[in-house]
Amino acid sequence: IADRPGLAVGFVGGYLANAGGSGFLGALLAGFVAGYLMLGLKKVFAGLPQSLDGIKPVLLYPVLGVFLIGVIIMFIINPPVSAINTGLMETLKSMNTSSRIVLGLIFGGMMAVDMGGPVNKVAYAFMLICVAQGVYTVVAIAAVGICVPPLGMGLATLIGRKNFSAEERETGKAALVMGCVGVTEGAIPFAAADPLRVIPSIMVGSVCGAVTAALVGAQCYAGWGGLIVLPVVEGKLGYIAAVAVGAVVTAVCVNVLKSLARKNGSSTEEKEDDLDLDFEIN
Repeated sequence: IADRPGLAVGFVGGYLANAGGSGFLGALLAGFVAGYLMLGLKKVFAGLPQSLDGIKPVLLYPVLGVFLIGVIIMFIINPPVSAINTGLMETLKSMNTSSRIVLGLIFGGMMAVDMGGPVNKVAYAFMLICVAQGVYTVVAIAAVGICVPPLGMGLATLIGRKNFSAEERETGKAALVMGCVGVTEGAIPFAAADPLRVIPSIMVGSVCGAVTAALVGAQCYAGWGGLIVLPVVEGKLGYIAAVAVGAVVTAVCVNVLKSLARKNGSSTEEKEDDLDLDFEIN
């Protein structure tokens, strides 16, 4: 937002937010506030004599910026955000199984709907909040939702080869690797080529995998997804089972939809051929 002058101010704002109890949410707000605060200071100091240009980045911007961000964070942002953060974390920590299932439905859908886009990033930011606050069951739910789309599509190319082109089958191999390391974007090429069948399939698969993770009570201590986080997962078998359920459901759904579309397309072509033949005979 503000380029280099915003770095020091942003660091201080994030530190004060964390120290004041507003945690990850406060740090996010501090970043935005620091950026726009420095933009405002740039405009204010734009009218100063040119001879003072040398001291702006080394004295005026950092000193005033740090002072103002400190006041804003400590007296405006920390009090309400800290209360919100505390209440949110207490609610998450006291969740029962049914509540975790609801979170699985939400996280699974959000992680898969745009595969690394804005909706996915909102869910991922919430996942990081849970990492910072130690709500590791929610982290595991999100971690499964992250990796299911690419793993499911990679598996789909293996079990339903006739539904995919040679290029897509090669892409499926890369998607399997990307899924293992928690890169949801591995499913994007498939969604771009056939969004009507791929996106609903990966959403259903991610929801099933996330709900399974909620049911087995797996916990993940890293803010990431895929099989790469297994060393820091508690309940590894349950976590692997959740990933497998999500991938299998995705693969089955997308292959069924593609097979139906292929059969419908073949039936339509046969009818068109019959009509042409009848016309020629008449």
